[in-house]
Amino acid sequence: MEQSYRIAVAGIGYVGLANAILLAQHNAVTAVDVLPQRVQALNERRSPIADKEAQEYLSGHELDLRATTNGDEAYRDADFLIISTPTNYDPDQNYFDTSSVEQVIEQALACGSRATIVVKSTVPVGYTARLTEKYGERFLFSPEFLREGKALYDNLWPSRIVVGAPEGNKKLQAAARTFAGLLAGGALKQDVPQLFTALTEAEAIKLFANTYLALRVSYFNELDTYAEVHGLNTRQIIEGVGLDPRIGNHYNNPSFGYGGYCLPKDTKQLLANYRDVPENLIEAIVASNRTRKDFIAEQILKKAGWAPAAGGAAPTIGIWRLTMKSGSDNFRQSAIQGIMKRLKAQGATVIVYEPILEDGSEFYGSRVVNDPAAFKAASAVIVANRMTDELADAAAKVYTRDIYGRD
Repeated sequence: MEQSYRIAVAGIGYVGLANAILLAQHNAVTAVDVLPQRVQALNERRSPIADKEAQEYLSGHELDLRATTNGDEAYRDADFLIISTPTNYDPDQNYFDTSSVEQVIEQALACGSRATIVVKSTVPVGYTARLTEKYGERFLFSPEFLREGKALYDNLWPSRIVVGAPEGNKKLQAAARTFAGLLAGGALKQDVPQLFTALTEAEAIKLFANTYLALRVSYFNELDTYAEVHGLNTRQIIEGVGLDPRIGNHYNNPSFGYGGYCLPKDTKQLLANYRDVPENLIEAIVASNRTRKDFIAEQILKKAGWAPAAGGAAPTIGIWRLTMKSGSDNFRQSAIQGIMKRLKAQGATVIVYEPILEDGSEFYGSRVVNDPAAFKAASAVIVANRMTDELADAAAKVYTRDIYGRD
């Protein structure tokens, strides 16, 4: 059996949890988080986020895994320190807020950690090289390619493993291969493609990959917009386009726009990185998402039979779920929230059906109604990014662009 390592994971979100569980199959892993409830859940072998495979592995697999809020204790003796803390996009600064990454680094250095630090948080292109200039050559960058609600699955069956290391540093390049081997060793998929690059190229792979996915979402959404305006059958067009093997019948289900935690911020960050570089397409991808949400909001009000300029009583629009992906409990930056803002700006009343929120509470000023019958009765139109059998009895009220009944 290969050598076992001591691994610390900073941040128990989707990325951190998936990596901690994956690596704890064959290594001693300590996960660190500032939220005591996440730490308690993990130590009780409960997944702190909705992820089917994560809960299965926590409940039914032997894992050398514990969680703590004490970073010093975890980082001091670690061989590898994985940083998977959130780096939210700051629209005022037009850049990722990477302060959580630096806080972990400085804490690790202050407690005497000699770990190789693997950055998995999404960062601007060139960021890890700047860390190297500031703190010395001890960093790897390994982008994460996962879906919300499928985080561990996508690590057990990865499309590829990418690790960037400083050019010319043989020790860190060897550490990159070791780390990639640990990820591959925990995976169920055999012969996972592995790519070793320089630090900055690895960062660029992450942002360009997610921006391409956003491009594909935007393309099929704009195809759907055209079809809806002209009364055409979107599905027939998409299926005909997808028969071209260069395009394929995948990732092609229209939606209300790309959302979630990664695509909106990654596209905007990549656009910010283009500040001094000629481009047209990247900016268009970001703009296309705004245009799609504008169009969807207009169509919803049209279905409600109400035009703001005409006056009269504004309709009540029901939002069926804030989450955008099946099996996920996360609605950070979900596209539906952009639709809600546009509807309310036009004067519509918006109510929300979202079982993970408290009935009768408010979500950004919109009342939560978690009695399905009451919710359906109160809604002039029910907005559903993805159709569900639970809405079958109110199908005439539903506005959706879901063609295939999947993400």
